[in-house]
Amino acid sequence: MTLTIPTLAMPAAAQNRIDGQAPDAPELAAYGDHAIGVRTQTFTDPDRVNVLAVSNDQPKPDPMPVYDRDLTVEIWYPAADGAEGTRTLTANLRDPAIQVELQGQAMRDADVAEGGPWPLVIVSHGYPGNRYLMSHLAENIASKGYVVASIDHRDSTYADQAAFGSTLVNRSLDQLFVLDQMAGLAGAFTGKINANTSAIVGYSMGGYGATITAGGGVTEEAVALGWGAPHGLLGVHLSGSDSHNALPDPRIKTAVAFAPWGRERGFWSAETLAGVQIPMLYVVGSVDDVSGYEAGVRQMWQESTGVDRALLTYDNANHNAGAPMPAPAESYAFSEALGFAPYGHYADAVWDSVRMNNIAQHFVTAWLDLYLKADESRGAYLDLIPHSNDGVWSTEQDGTPKADHTHWAGFPNRSAKGLRFEWLRAGK
Repeated sequence: MTLTIPTLAMPAAAQNRIDGQAPDAPELAAYGDHAIGVRTQTFTDPDRVNVLAVSNDQPKPDPMPVYDRDLTVEIWYPAADGAEGTRTLTANLRDPAIQVELQGQAMRDADVAEGGPWPLVIVSHGYPGNRYLMSHLAENIASKGYVVASIDHRDSTYADQAAFGSTLVNRSLDQLFVLDQMAGLAGAFTGKINANTSAIVGYSMGGYGATITAGGGVTEEAVALGWGAPHGLLGVHLSGSDSHNALPDPRIKTAVAFAPWGRERGFWSAETLAGVQIPMLYVVGSVDDVSGYEAGVRQMWQESTGVDRALLTYDNANHNAGAPMPAPAESYAFSEALGFAPYGHYADAVWDSVRMNNIAQHFVTAWLDLYLKADESRGAYLDLIPHSNDGVWSTEQDGTPKADHTHWAGFPNRSAKGLRFEWLRAGK
């Protein structure tokens, strides 16, 4: 008997779309009216303290060593009508030896659109991560009239991940440095960026940095940790210190913190989080085992008592709720270098990534439009009953909501499930 085995065709190159829109995506997840451009820029901050050159095993140097800190930034922006360019982004995976191509709608080096200036949004990735990790969100909001600057945080990317102390000290400093650089960016962006109306969107350690930048200084216990920043260098962000009191920037009007890390580890307290000075949208999965939920992000939300703030919870989602792009096809394979498949760095065990991303795009759009563009109509998408599952769909034949209609605004019928959106007002 002869067994015939069919020849398998080689698979086509992975598409790795970052711009997926599910049929049941909430309303504000849809791309906006602008074409999108994307450019890469490098900024250098001279004479930054070199945290990696300092160790608790050696005497504290005086003066502290400094270096020129280079930061690569990806900039998404409204592009001119008829602009052309490749729509492919080339990025490293969680295993930095693997390079992948990402497909979106942004055109490389496209001409900047007429109009503006547009509000500025600083995007800050996790540890480790890179400037493309939240590219789905960056290009989506750029299409709606924002300039988005996503940072490769040195010592914290897949390619150069180093001692954690550098990330603890530098996150907030990087965010503010890039804000300054974007405010002064000339050439094609002259008159196009309204840095006086800015926001920070951070994920995990990016959310940690955003909280510090927003005014939430760290505790004395965090400064003293032996495994943290050496020789008390984190004291630059100590709550109540002169250096931290001078840190919050009035140009930053709001922040969105996805799964911000640190509360479970004692980096903040109720007293220090009361120092947060701008409206905050916290986003988290209810089973987050990295940043924590009840004693982690939810507690941060409760303790940021000085401002209006909201909490979006993906029930049964873990640490990747809403922030990372969908896992590239190349991440599915086991990585010998990592000892695991990089897939888990992007995906969730319960939620579909495109679904999570669409929900994040919807709420971040509503939040930024409200707080950066003063679009009061967006408040309707944020004035919701707390538990989406409790919503009732009740409309007239022409679609007009009846008095008992409590289904979440912007979500198609039967699609607002597994979510919570809760508000606390300043002083509460």
